[in-house]
Amino acid sequence: PNLVHAASAPSGFPDHPHRGFETVTYMLEGAVTHEDFEGHRGTIKAGDVQWMTAGRGIVHSEMPAGPGTSKGLQLWVNLASKNKMVEPGYQEFQSKDIASTTSADGDVTVRVIAGEAMGARSPVRTRTPTMYLDFTVRPHATAPVRQPVPASWNAFVYVLEGEGVFGPTADQPAGAHHLLLLGQGGDGVEVWNRSDKPLRFVLVAGEPIGEPVAQLGPFVMNTEEEIDATVNDFEYFINGFEKAKHWKSQAMIALELEYVG
Repeated sequence: PNLVHAASAPSGFPDHPHRGFETVTYMLEGAVTHEDFEGHRGTIKAGDVQWMTAGRGIVHSEMPAGPGTSKGLQLWVNLASKNKMVEPGYQEFQSKDIASTTSADGDVTVRVIAGEAMGARSPVRTRTPTMYLDFTVRPHATAPVRQPVPASWNAFVYVLEGEGVFGPTADQPAGAHHLLLLGQGGDGVEVWNRSDKPLRFVLVAGEPIGEPVAQLGPFVMNTEEEIDATVNDFEYFINGFEKAKHWKSQAMIALELEYVG
């Protein structure tokens, strides 16, 4: 995962390709405008989610929308070999449309980007079974957060704000910007907030695909031969990258004009 995806205008992530996986962009602050060679264009703001399936190939840009710093999380979700060459596509949700719920005592709120938690279920369709949850826990919550995670899944926690105890209550708390890898074989995770400040963290988990992984930059395939073929496809604008030959994002055109000027 690209855990903290931050940029300020005029910097950003201009035209670049992807193949073989999905990117999940969850905005925390500011806004980002995205464009691709299929003509898809839009802006995602704080609290919004874009779940992009790169599949057989996409070229897109992600640039800050407006002044100030834009911050977000970007997760890369691998695809099984049978899905790596599917047609590219998007699932986008505004903040108001993301499933969320709060515990009866008001101590815990969760936003469900993927999967299910506390009775709330995400509308996102995941080709690779995935859980992506954004928890906020009040200071000195009287009970821990208890979230089931399938025993065979890989999982991690990333702390956004505050500090919490993840696991037995005797453990040391983990503070903001710490990542904790969870072991397999348990039935879930237990989290306490015994501090004077709110705790916010994301819990991400997924079912292992069990296939070899070969990666080169923005391409994630199963073998080095497939990576070589992908580089060739991109360089010669074939097998999914045809539209890249004559496409530039509006952001790229503006940057080139500014450079020339």
